[in-house]
Amino acid sequence: MASKDYVRRGSGQSKKKGKKAAPRRKPWRSGIIAVVLVGGFGYGLYKLNQDPEPPKQTVEQNTHVTPSVTKPVENLPPPPQEKWHYVDTLPNREIEVKAKPLVESKIPYVMQCGAYKTKHQAESRKVQIAFQGLTSKIVKKEGSSWYRVVLGPYKTKRDAEKDKHMLQRVKIQPCAIWKETQQ
Repeated sequence: MASKDYVRRGSGQSKKKGKKAAPRRKPWRSGIIAVVLVGGFGYGLYKLNQDPEPPKQTVEQNTHVTPSVTKPVENLPPPPQEKWHYVDTLPNREIEVKAKPLVESKIPYVMQCGAYKTKHQAESRKVQIAFQGLTSKIVKKEGSSWYRVVLGPYKTKRDAEKDKHMLQRVKIQPCAIWKETQQ
């Protein structure tokens, strides 16, 4: 039995003979061009960095030359006048602020800081609020199984907001503010 070469058989194309390889470029040409370009660039930077020397003058020439000290020009226009007067008046000015009077509502505001299924949870929240120096109470409406922790009543919404922000800083959230009739 004759042995067959199955490895070369897969491509199905035979190599074409007589095809010449592309001529190789000579790398020394591009190397010479690169060296010339870099050298020219370096020489240009060197020439730009050099300060030109002032022309040398003899003693005879220096006697006729006037000193090179610049004199102020006599015919300059006067400096422009400032259009803005705030530069002078602002440090001496006092600002009057008129605050709007606080509107006290006929119906007081209350703040609720949680509603809980068990009285124990509501008491725990009440203790957390008490540690912040605020007084709260636990309210349970008839027909409801929820215990609500309520602060207030507040005469103004600003007072309620102040306490709400104090509780938010110590991570007691969520607290909602509304008028007492909506409770």
